[in-house]
Amino acid sequence: MLGALAPFLALVAVYALFAILRFDRFVTWDNSAIMLQQTAVIGIGAIGMTLIVISGGVDLSFGSIIALSAVVLALLLQAGAPPMVAAAGAIGLGVMTGVASGLLVTRLRLMPFIVTLGMMGILRGAAKGLAGEQPIYPEPTWLNDLMLLSSRFLPGGVWIMLVMAVVVAGVLRYTRFGRHIFAIGSNESTARLCGVAVDRTKVWIYAVGAGFAGLAGVLQFSYLTGGDPTTAVGLELNIIAAVVIGGASLSGGRGTVLGTMIGALIMTVVNNGCTKLEMSNWVQEIVTGGIIVAAVTLDQYRRGRSA
Repeated sequence: MLGALAPFLALVAVYALFAILRFDRFVTWDNSAIMLQQTAVIGIGAIGMTLIVISGGVDLSFGSIIALSAVVLALLLQAGAPPMVAAAGAIGLGVMTGVASGLLVTRLRLMPFIVTLGMMGILRGAAKGLAGEQPIYPEPTWLNDLMLLSSRFLPGGVWIMLVMAVVVAGVLRYTRFGRHIFAIGSNESTARLCGVAVDRTKVWIYAVGAGFAGLAGVLQFSYLTGGDPTTAVGLELNIIAAVVIGGASLSGGRGTVLGTMIGALIMTVVNNGCTKLEMSNWVQEIVTGGIIVAAVTLDQYRRGRSA
């Protein structure tokens, strides 16, 4: 019970710490809305990563998928495509990259770490090549308003994150696909003996997960109001850290969407709190790196106790 509550208690503790240190600037509605806005991109990506991590895999190409999706979205809008078609194209691109990674993992029996590390470089290079190594700013559409802050309402991107979190949590809990994800992550050989189409399911997992990275690219485009091929560098590490902090195991078989959302909020609260305390960027990077190391250490500790 305490293990399940640990991410929530950590979020409360981190929030309380910064509230005590800088109450006047930290505990406000405007700052809370900003933190939720900043969580949306990581949160959407982390939802997709949750599926992959539960299955016992990992995808290091999420940051590159986000950048490439944002660039493709900007290029489609620049070419005159309707906003909905452009957004669907960006998400579809993410799905296709996930299919490619899944096929390499299942057909060639390569390690997910190696496959997605290679995909990270390929997709980042593709984003820079398509964009001519410079940001692309098409004419504004309603997509630019998805991450727009308001004094009364939360950005649309935040609501998209919350809806997707509920949907994926339901899929993991109530569908055969969700049960198969946990089965593969817990023991792939046993899952195969029980009749699970492991290879096909893995391809679907990577496709859906990368599709969420594509959706995160749409929100990143809205946040930046353009497609920047250099954006989201290293963001995949924050996304993975959010998933692990939320209680998922890097060895697979365990994880929840709620925990992932809490983990993403912890990452945002720490970054926002450091900013409010006027810490230098290098200090924030050290703190973020420390959180990632602590998350992996915590995962190792949980695995040791389970064993």
